[in-house]
Amino acid sequence: MGAGHDHGHSHGAPVTGTAASAYRGRLRIALAITLGVLVMEIIGGLVTGSLALVADAAHMATDAVGLSMALLAIHFANRPPSVNRTFGLARAEILAALANCLLLLGVGGYVLYEAIQRFITPTEIEGGLTVVFGLIGLVANIVSLGLLMRGQKDSLNVRGAFLEVLSDALGSLAVVISALVILGTGWLYADPVASLVIGLMIVPRTVKLLRETLNVLLEAAPKGVEMNEVRAHILALDGVEEVHDLHAWTITSGMPVLSAHVVVSGEVLDRAGNERMLHDLQECLGDHFDVEHCTFQLEPGGHAAHEGKVCH
Repeated sequence: MGAGHDHGHSHGAPVTGTAASAYRGRLRIALAITLGVLVMEIIGGLVTGSLALVADAAHMATDAVGLSMALLAIHFANRPPSVNRTFGLARAEILAALANCLLLLGVGGYVLYEAIQRFITPTEIEGGLTVVFGLIGLVANIVSLGLLMRGQKDSLNVRGAFLEVLSDALGSLAVVISALVILGTGWLYADPVASLVIGLMIVPRTVKLLRETLNVLLEAAPKGVEMNEVRAHILALDGVEEVHDLHAWTITSGMPVLSAHVVVSGEVLDRAGNERMLHDLQECLGDHFDVEHCTFQLEPGGHAAHEGKVCH
C-alpha cells in the first residue's frame, strides 16, 4: 500500500474448482462406453476386413486416451493452490486439450493415408457384419455425446473429449453407410471413401480446438472479452483519468483473469475513495464482461513514470 493509493487489490471469489470438474462423472461414463466399443470394433474390423471399421476403432483408442487424459487433468487441476503455484495446476486441463489435439491430428492423418492405400488396392469386406458393428458404435457414441454436450461449452478440456466422440459418431455413421453401399452395389471403394470422410471430419474441428488452446497458452485475451471495450468502460468511470498495463488472460476454461493500473484523480485518493473506486471497477467489469477475478492498482497522475520498465 502506498500513501493515498492502493497498490494491490483483488476482487472475485478464490479459485476453488475448474469448469470441467462438474463433468467428471460424465467423462467416466463416456470412457467406459468408449472402451467397450473399442474392443467390439477391433473384433469387428478383424472379422469383416473393413478398413472403415478399423479406422473407427483406432479413433476410439485415441478417444479412450483423450478421455483418460481429460479426467487426469481434472484431478490435478482441482488440487489446491500452493505457495509457489498460486493458481494450482489449473493449466493441466489446457495441456490435456493440447494433447488431445495432437492425438486427433495424428489419427486423422493415419486414416487418410490408409484410405489412399485402399483406393490403390481395394479389399473385400463383409458388409452385413460391418453394418451391425457400425450401428452399435453409433448408438454408443450418441449416448456419450449426450453426456458431454453441455460440458463442451464450458471447458476446452471437455470440448476436446467431446470432439473426439463427435468424430467417432460421424465415423460410425460413415461406416454404416459405406457397408450398406457395398451390400447394395458391390462398390468396394465405398469403404476407403468412408475412411476419407472420417479423416476429413477430424482435422478441421481439431484445428479450431488447437487454435483456442494455443490462445490460452499464449495468454491471449479471454474469448468474448474485447480489450478496447474493457478500457473504454474503465475510462468512463468517474474519477478515472487513465488506464495502463491492462492485461487479461485465461488460466483455464472458466477462469479468466484481469489486471490493470488505473490512474485516478486526486480527490478520490483517500481510503473511502479507494474503496468506492475499487467497487465501481469490479461492478463495471462484472456487469459487462465475463471477468470476475481482477486485480487493480490505483495510482495518482504521473505515477507511471516512476514504475520500472518490467511493469509495462
